[in-house]
Amino acid sequence: MINVSNLIKKFGDFTAVDNISFNVDKGEIFAFLGPNGAGKSTTIKMLTTLLDPTSGKIEINGHSPQINKHEVRNSFGIVFQDPSLDDELTAYENMHFHAVLYKVPNTGLKERIKQLMEFVELWDKKDVLVKNFSGGMKRRLEIARSFLHHPKIIFLDEPTLGLDPQTRNHMWGYIQDLNKKEQTTVFFTTHYMEEADRVADRIAIIDQGRIVARGTADELKTQTGTQSLEDAFLQLTGHAIREEEASGADRMRGAFMRRGGRN
Repeated sequence: MINVSNLIKKFGDFTAVDNISFNVDKGEIFAFLGPNGAGKSTTIKMLTTLLDPTSGKIEINGHSPQINKHEVRNSFGIVFQDPSLDDELTAYENMHFHAVLYKVPNTGLKERIKQLMEFVELWDKKDVLVKNFSGGMKRRLEIARSFLHHPKIIFLDEPTLGLDPQTRNHMWGYIQDLNKKEQTTVFFTTHYMEEADRVADRIAIIDQGRIVARGTADELKTQTGTQSLEDAFLQLTGHAIREEEASGADRMRGAFMRRGGRN
């Protein structure tokens, strides 16, 4: 579903992504982990058509983000690290607006919106303005919205950042259930190592623009001789505090929304 070969992205003399290759299978839950500034955001921006690579090849659902942007954008949904809902619209209106952007057919649309909002336990709040939602409710709505147009792939950029453990557990329950029900491939980033350990089928760890390890959580623990994924991660990437990538999630979200999610 996602194929990346020898991907490189340079900004002047700085190499943000340095010759990485990986693949993600249909229906797989794939974690893309790394310290701040490792190249995660730059890679996601290339996968989601927001940034052209310097060299290398990307295929998303059989299409090139450079050549077939329209087809690629129709293939995925995305949940950003920061909220991207319209606070002045109701929950239902946010869902319907997304459907308009993606040209979801009217036939069966109301039923689809109801199905997804019931799934994330928000149907009874459909007529409430989003500005009155808690952070967890907003995130649940964003997840429902991202599945609205039947995407083949969901990109989740730190989807549970700042949420309490109970809400985080419920969120992943929704995502895993939708993944099984709709066979949607899930590509996510997180700094919560226990999330990746618990839900990811496979993991790739990127550091300083290069993939330094990949495999299941258990394989990474065995490779590093550690007992937890967090310890494995620290052994592979070091203990030094890192600075954020220059092109963070807020810029990624802003660029995507300015384009309306489409060509």
